[in-house]
Amino acid sequence: MASRSTNPGGAARVRRRALLGTAVLVVLVALAGLTAYLTRDGRQPSKSPVAQQSPAPVASPSGSPSPGARAHALPVAPNTHDAIAFGKAAAAALWSYDTRAHSQAELLTALHGWLTAETKYADPASVDAVIPSPVLWKEMAANGQFATATVNEGHFPESFTRALQADPGTLTQAYVYAVTVSGKQSIAWRGSPAGGAENRVTTLAVQCRPSHPCALAGVMPSVAP
Repeated sequence: MASRSTNPGGAARVRRRALLGTAVLVVLVALAGLTAYLTRDGRQPSKSPVAQQSPAPVASPSGSPSPGARAHALPVAPNTHDAIAFGKAAAAALWSYDTRAHSQAELLTALHGWLTAETKYADPASVDAVIPSPVLWKEMAANGQFATATVNEGHFPESFTRALQADPGTLTQAYVYAVTVSGKQSIAWRGSPAGGAENRVTTLAVQCRPSHPCALAGVMPSVAP
């Protein structure tokens, strides 16, 4: 499988990124890092704080999940035509995991189900990049680590809004919206009743065609305020 991902599979991912980038370029012209998103090699996915999770404790929040809490179900995409509502749900899904109940591959399969069926706009590699790697997942599972997410708010970035106001017609080809979501990820593991928490913020590309419920197009490598 590795040889495929470095040849035709890698090329296909690059083409999908280019098409996704073309769809949102006009409305995200002020987004730092967009050029990198359009051109980055499929073998070097963008980094995200979620992919760097460690069992080490951080600041303890109120309401952190208890290690004895019920195992989490795999995330299912909501049926909505509201881009911000979908973006908030997608961010919560990306920031949540339960190594006690699911494998890394099962979580990725569930998250890929959130992606748009229009493969030329879907970037599964950007989703994979924000999930702990199989090696890290194994280490986390040995400690029974899991995480829940609390979403504070979601909004269209200022660059998106300004460009859309300047030329509303730019959205009608792919119907891809930029949505920035902020919140908190609460983490717990075996032997840590208090757990810990970290603030999270991400910008997602969300496709919402008038005739279909919203779907995820990809995770942007930089946050658009």
